[in-house]
Amino acid sequence: MSYGVKFIMGLIGTGLFVTFIGGLSHSISTGFAGFSGGAPFMIIAIVICGAAIYDFYDTCIRKK
Repeated sequence: MSYGVKFIMGLIGTGLFVTFIGGLSHSISTGFAGFSGGAPFMIIAIVICGAAIYDFYDTCIRKK
């Protein structure tokens, strides 16, 4: 794929993933799903979203 297509698709995919995981973490932390104490999931979600953003950077932005 060309650089532009890879960048746009990676940005869209990473953005959707981070938005979904962020919303899921928020709903669990506020008790909407019936769970209390969502801090462990929030910490895991932050680490996973950080890994996804780094993978986007490594794959699409950084010059090899």
